[in-house]
Amino acid sequence: MTCKVEKFTKSQYRPILMTSYRRQQLRYILVDFLSAELVWLAFLLFRWVVYEGKVMTIHGVLIPAFDFYPPLFLYPLGCLIVYYLSGYYLRPFNRSLIKEFLTTLVSAIVIALSAFFIIVIDDQVVSYQRYFTSLYVLFALQFFVSYTARLAVTIFSRHYHIQEEVIVIDAPVNDQQVYQQIAQAYPTGKPIYIRPRVYDLLTGAARIRTLNEEALVCVTDLNMTDAEVCIKRAFDIAAAAVSMVVLSPLFAFLSVVVYMSSKGPVIYSQERIGLHGKPFRIYKFRTMIVSAEEKGIPQLSRKDDDRITRVGKWMRRYRLDELPQVWNVIKGDMSIVGPRPERPYFVHLIEQQAPYYCLLYKIRPGLTSWGPIKVGYTDTMEKMIKRLNYDIAYMENMSLLLDLRIMLSTISVLLRGNGQ
Repeated sequence: MTCKVEKFTKSQYRPILMTSYRRQQLRYILVDFLSAELVWLAFLLFRWVVYEGKVMTIHGVLIPAFDFYPPLFLYPLGCLIVYYLSGYYLRPFNRSLIKEFLTTLVSAIVIALSAFFIIVIDDQVVSYQRYFTSLYVLFALQFFVSYTARLAVTIFSRHYHIQEEVIVIDAPVNDQQVYQQIAQAYPTGKPIYIRPRVYDLLTGAARIRTLNEEALVCVTDLNMTDAEVCIKRAFDIAAAAVSMVVLSPLFAFLSVVVYMSSKGPVIYSQERIGLHGKPFRIYKFRTMIVSAEEKGIPQLSRKDDDRITRVGKWMRRYRLDELPQVWNVIKGDMSIVGPRPERPYFVHLIEQQAPYYCLLYKIRPGLTSWGPIKVGYTDTMEKMIKRLNYDIAYMENMSLLLDLRIMLSTISVLLRGNGQ
């Protein structure tokens, strides 16, 4: 599949309401949902006809697991969850037919086994041959129906030249100019490519991809597999939602403590720069006096900062003030693990010394990462640059295992009360 390539100009700095990327994702999601619905109805028909109503009847389709109607919605929904976790929807363009075949095959195996052990296993035992026959038939239906439908969408898209919109930046001699253009292009939400210099090609210093038969470097590519990216996001949502419920008594207690400690709101928000370089509002329990920045100039917190309340110092030691950010995680502004988001004022200062800061825009900022663990709270520009370098290192080595290591290290920091 070809891509629509355009050179970036500053006028393209605008939000995209509905890109071809989103439309293509919706096509595959709709086709997968309808295919799964058809598979389930065909599977029920098979069991009814072949088993002559001994396992199922019109009014009690799967005895004793479910009645007829809930699976009509739950089965397709379960299929979409499996497909999402497989990373299938992450790159709806330029997917090879072999990868599409293998992804669909593995997903069909997972779906068939899951449905078998959740639903079919509860059938009345007539013969074990029926168990295995049901499993094989469900797998065959799931794979062939879903793969045929997906292949039809892929071929349709190629035939009608439905294209992904990308931005290509010419690489000038001055690296700082490249970073400036990358920072300006990120908010468009489109994949960003750079034409590499001859030196990059000769030394292999950059990972080269071919786009429309042209060698380019993709700035927005992640160093995680598509499945890892989707599993990471699913974990973020689940962990944040559970935390909001389980820690609700702690939220209530801290709200009362903050309210009684000093005048001002219990929770305050600040503008930060996040994914794709777009601003968002971050939420925290207030740990400073209301007039902490009365002159309107942002200031970094420092050790023994007299603007921090007594309760605020205790909360910062255990980073309890960060808890409201689980709402940012659910909203999609942040992740559990990722570089800490900065305020626009400090982003501008950092970029003057480290113009490559914009590279962080390709991942969601997080509650914790190597930067906060290794550097802690940053009260100087030197520490901010040092933390940035740790965050770049994390981004270049992202994996689910690394996220787990960072979360365990963060728990250790919290238990020791090493925050500031």
